[in-house]
Amino acid sequence: MKDKLNLKIRQVAANIRKIREHRNYTQEYLAAKLRISQNAYSKIELGYTKITVERLLQIAEILETDPVEILTNAEADILRAV
Repeated sequence: MKDKLNLKIRQVAANIRKIREHRNYTQEYLAAKLRISQNAYSKIELGYTKITVERLLQIAEILETDPVEILTNAEADILRAV
């Protein structure tokens, strides 16, 4: 169960990164918008930091996407939605 949870966390982190890169936003830009350091933001994308629902909603708003899209696994669906 823990392995599945860790996999899902890494997938969500990867989805955040893919959408950010698709939007041509830098980690520094998102970090500034979230009022955290670039290092702290990097840990979110690497899956080292577990994010809250509030943080997920903030990231989705900055990335101009639906939070559900961030939670999905299919890369094609993610990039089609943004």
